[in-house]
Amino acid sequence: MRRITAMTVAAVAAAAMVAGCSAGESGNRSRSGAEHGPGRGAQAPGYGSGWTGQGGDGSGRNPADGPETARLSTFALDVDTASYGYARRRLDEGSLPSPADVRYEEFVNSFRQDYPAPRGDGFSVTVDGARIGDERGWSLLRVGLATRPADEGERPPAVLTFVVDVSGSMGETGRLDLVRQALRAAIGELRDDDSLAVVAFSDRARVVLPHTRLGAKGARQHARSVVDRLEPEDSTNLEAGLRTGYDVALESARRGSTNRVVLLSDALANTGETEPDALLERIDRARSQHGVALFGVGVGSEYGDELMEQLVDKGDGHTSYVATPAEARALFVDRLPVNIGLRARDAKAQVSFDPRTVERYRLIGFENRAVADEDFRDDRVDGGEVGPGHTVTALYAVRLKEGARGHVATATVRWLDPHDRSPHEAAGAVEADRLSGRLWDSGTSPRLRVDAVAAYFADALRTYDTGDRQLPGAPGLAELGETAHALAEITEDPAVRDLARAVDSAYALRAG
Repeated sequence: MRRITAMTVAAVAAAAMVAGCSAGESGNRSRSGAEHGPGRGAQAPGYGSGWTGQGGDGSGRNPADGPETARLSTFALDVDTASYGYARRRLDEGSLPSPADVRYEEFVNSFRQDYPAPRGDGFSVTVDGARIGDERGWSLLRVGLATRPADEGERPPAVLTFVVDVSGSMGETGRLDLVRQALRAAIGELRDDDSLAVVAFSDRARVVLPHTRLGAKGARQHARSVVDRLEPEDSTNLEAGLRTGYDVALESARRGSTNRVVLLSDALANTGETEPDALLERIDRARSQHGVALFGVGVGSEYGDELMEQLVDKGDGHTSYVATPAEARALFVDRLPVNIGLRARDAKAQVSFDPRTVERYRLIGFENRAVADEDFRDDRVDGGEVGPGHTVTALYAVRLKEGARGHVATATVRWLDPHDRSPHEAAGAVEADRLSGRLWDSGTSPRLRVDAVAAYFADALRTYDTGDRQLPGAPGLAELGETAHALAEITEDPAVRDLARAVDSAYALRAG
């Protein structure tokens, strides 16, 4: 028996790599469609052997920047955003986030996109991009995926088990008080045919509210009173909380309903003798056999980001981070259908680069989301779960060959229908002339420029202690801040204004 900590869980979970991919939008949409996919083990259409080497080998590395670069890049989809939310919290409090807590894809995927919604229940696929300044031959290529938002009354009933951390560390302002506000918001937003339970844990776990149908007389008021009585107690036995939470969820799971465990915690586990393998196995079994996914909501100025991500990856869910009441309300009211609904299971993406036009490429982020290229159409290999109205964005730095013309890349997404698990695919492509505009020019899509600011900002935070920037054409933080403020005016988007202020804070901390 050993203690369950961020490091031990991460070490175990790393062996069961779940991947997450990409997306990108624009008015330069070349091709999009959906069909039943071919048989297990095939790869998306490509151009022969092309480059030597293998990019999606499951090693967790990005394709190398050299002649051995592979032409295929394969990932499972991922919609996590917690890394960006936590970084903003640290910057607001006057400190830089740890480089290890910065994930490019979670910065980029924190922003609204304008991708077209598909007609059906699958994905739209859009591919666009622009040249990166005067960097010789380099462009930023964006792959964008989007699902159709939920219609009013469309989603099935939800059966939610909230697992709430009430350990001593949650007594800090902005932790348990924020969780209580989030839960009260969720109780008010859920429908009468939804049900919820609440499990509280500190050094032990207990069921403080058994599963309750919210349409029952007095159910909402009783649920709110239970939430209001939650108070911080002792140490953090996360294993006990999750084990009890999954017991409750499995006992109450209903066929035809959306069954979810929602973990609200600072994820700073420090108590609980357990085998991490057994906990992760329980989460995986609940996901694969009963369709119970795990949604992680992080809080607190000190937050176990790595642990939360590993647990949620194993549970086929996603993570978000909240630091203010407004963010909590947005998560549990405005975006509740997105966070608990499901459009696609085991979704993966594969980008095929044309070796006749592309000299090199580098994926920006998603390092621990790789899927072997040959597993793209192996539906036994786990992918990501995506809800209604979700968008996923992946950015690539791509160096075109001199004088390149014609086809550059094709992005294909494959997923399983959440009801009957039938496979479907959709694809989009981009030509070289669609990458000819300059990234920071006014004629370039504002949303593409916001994505670029987010990626370059993550690059600056991730490499501030080494200075070894990973993206070509990186602007300084002062210039990046000016660009972000200009984009905030153009888009009139409060989230972009917050991004501009975060860049300003990072610049001031570096300058100081």
